[in-house]
Amino acid sequence: MTNRVRLFASFALLALALSFADAYDPSPLQHICVAVQEPKNVLFVNGKFCKNPVLTTANDFLFSGLQVPRSTANPVGSTVTTVFVDQLPGLNTLGISMVRIDYGIGGLNPPHFHPRGSEILLVLEGTLYVGFVTSNQLNNTFFEKVLHPGDVFVFPIGTIHFQLNIGKINAVAIAGLSSQNPGVTTVANALFNAKPPISPEALAKGFQMDEKLVETLQKKFWYYN
Repeated sequence: MTNRVRLFASFALLALALSFADAYDPSPLQHICVAVQEPKNVLFVNGKFCKNPVLTTANDFLFSGLQVPRSTANPVGSTVTTVFVDQLPGLNTLGISMVRIDYGIGGLNPPHFHPRGSEILLVLEGTLYVGFVTSNQLNNTFFEKVLHPGDVFVFPIGTIHFQLNIGKINAVAIAGLSSQNPGVTTVANALFNAKPPISPEALAKGFQMDEKLVETLQKKFWYYN
């Protein structure tokens, strides 16, 4: 089986799994509701405005290019290619989306969480060390696993999670999410690259570290972003 055939077979299996899952987003009130740009500075809705179904075409439900490897030449060594409602308007009201993640050798998809969706990850190539942390109420329990091609792992909604390439080759994974717009908050960026900056005193006390180290981290993340 060629790499391309294996890749698309994996996409099909993930899509099938998602079709049996309950989506997090509200159920649609019409059969199709292709997203269109809302009028600027006039109206804002929880989601997207709908195109008239009579004007909808097959291209509204198509996204091409997810098979193309992305560069990982960045400080964390990974790149996420999103297929959310902004990239694929036909996802509007359907409660699903997808990403491709490319990892260089040693590449990390850094600790982050999705405020509006759970994630199901399928490894296509390489070896990933993954994990997520539960809430304070569950004593911040850490669940971890080493994944190989064909392995699937789930990150529950709102949990901080990550993936690290621990293999000797580049790695690739795809993931389905239970929202058309799951959102992402990268923990380090949110804390050390907030605009305006969070008080170094507050971060130093919260992390039990020296304020000068906090200021150094804030400068580093400002530079990266």
